[in-house]
Amino acid sequence: MRKSERFWKLTSRILAAFLLGMTAVSCSTVAFTGRSRLLLYSDSEIFSLSNQSYSQLMATSVRSADTKSTAAVSEVGRRMTAALRAYLTATGQTDVLNGISWSFDLVRNSQANAFCLPNGRVVFYEGIMPILDTPDLVAVVMGHEMGHVIARHGNERMSRQALVSFAGAVAGQAVGQKTSQNVQALFEAAFSIGSEYGYLLPYSRKHEYEADEIGLYLMAIAGYDISQATLLWTRMSQAKESSVPEYLSTHPSDANRIRHLEKLQTKARSLIAR
Repeated sequence: MRKSERFWKLTSRILAAFLLGMTAVSCSTVAFTGRSRLLLYSDSEIFSLSNQSYSQLMATSVRSADTKSTAAVSEVGRRMTAALRAYLTATGQTDVLNGISWSFDLVRNSQANAFCLPNGRVVFYEGIMPILDTPDLVAVVMGHEMGHVIARHGNERMSRQALVSFAGAVAGQAVGQKTSQNVQALFEAAFSIGSEYGYLLPYSRKHEYEADEIGLYLMAIAGYDISQATLLWTRMSQAKESSVPEYLSTHPSDANRIRHLEKLQTKARSLIAR
């Protein structure tokens, strides 16, 4: 067998074993969805980093002077967190909120975007507010961002990136003992590409779908119109100037998000009667 053939065969085996092992490992489950996840960091570690990031962000940001939009973001956040707290209390899952300190800000930025930090700090940009012209549409985005926090996606992504980096280093040494330095360099490049496009990016898209799902459930228990979730992503799609293929993106395509949310409508509505 030629050296290049041995290299690709060994590379495939290592990558397959690594990815299979990662999908099989779990330490806890996500509220609302029940998905198994791996968390290597403590909440205190993640929240400490989040607090630092939030302080740095707000020190260099300007809060919006749009009092109407600011009030809308604040009110939707207050209503959804209150409903979430009541639901988790009724279902005996209050530990989901341990250490989370919710806050909701609107800052000056022309981008149509919003994001959250793992400690519960949700930030909206002014640029997204023309799209969110009703409380229901604000709730779609708010629920999605809260979903990331509830599911501990920040911790999970850090954990999986750490495992990928560690596995890459270990596997690289193993291959290096069997092949030349040139082949080892090829392996390192292949591992980087394979883990990113075959593992990390798909997992990021899984997080986005899950945040959409949890957000829809949060809208339902807070009394918002869950049918507006698909309208939001239709509007977001129309507002985009360009897009990249889904397999190269950390986010699902808008069309796939819409189909996913449509399938969840019945389940979300079942929460309203509880």
